[in-house]
Amino acid sequence: MISRRLWNLQYRLAPYLFVAPFVLLFLVFLLYPLIRSLILSFCNAVGPQEIYFTGSRNYVHLIRDPYFWMAAANTTLYVLAFLLIQVPLSLGLAILLNNPVVRWRTIFRFALISTHLVGHVFVAVVFSQLLDPRHGPVTRLVAAVTGGSIEIPWLTNPLLARASVLMAWLWMSVGYGMIYLLAALQAVDQNLYEAAEMDGATGWSRFWHVTLPGIRPVLTFLILVGLIGGFQLFELPFVLLQGAGPGSAGLTIVMYLFNTGFLAGNLGYASTIGWALVAILIVVSVLQLWLTRAAATEEH
Repeated sequence: MISRRLWNLQYRLAPYLFVAPFVLLFLVFLLYPLIRSLILSFCNAVGPQEIYFTGSRNYVHLIRDPYFWMAAANTTLYVLAFLLIQVPLSLGLAILLNNPVVRWRTIFRFALISTHLVGHVFVAVVFSQLLDPRHGPVTRLVAAVTGGSIEIPWLTNPLLARASVLMAWLWMSVGYGMIYLLAALQAVDQNLYEAAEMDGATGWSRFWHVTLPGIRPVLTFLILVGLIGGFQLFELPFVLLQGAGPGSAGLTIVMYLFNTGFLAGNLGYASTIGWALVAILIVVSVLQLWLTRAAATEEH
């Protein structure tokens, strides 16, 4: 009788026991930090023992903070430049490696996707050597093309510093987009291409009216992931430029948050920056999805 009661109790509690680890981790490492950071955003927190409620003062200061808007402008510039280059380049590589005429396609695919398997810090360290102003391989390549001995301030000139960060970011991300688009291209119904060819459609017409509609969901996904990941850019410019870089060229929103919270020790204002970033991500993501759906609706 007792064993049967224990069995019934175990039977009723088993589902809760299985989900308990997830619920516990969610509460401790996600929900509590979110609530805590939201509370801190309305406080002046110099340390864990010195927290003073200040109301909306942090948010008012954020609106007037020129460094925040500089970081937001830098981040937006990086994201736009990244997407305008990464998506077309990934699509071009996917189309090229989807062509059966190309030999060693498997090797090329592996080589391109392998760059995404390493972290931002590793890429930053590698590119800091590649972009050495005098002895770096990239500098030597430019010198060989121009026919002279030159010194290029890749990481000390504001414009070149931004280009260096973008170059390193693209190096590790183009293969990632290529793999997704390659899978999308292979999923497009081949009968549509045959029907379009029988109707006399040119190569460009087949690409515009068959390929693009077929891979639009993946393109939307890549743009959305690029937007979210781009606005969280931090480790790559922080390590490559050893901080904000020349003229604060590498200052991003997350880097400003890090500097404010962990270097300056102002955890309250850092939390405010974090929630401002959340708001920006929500607005940008909703706007991007709305524009994508509007474009798809107009075509149909």
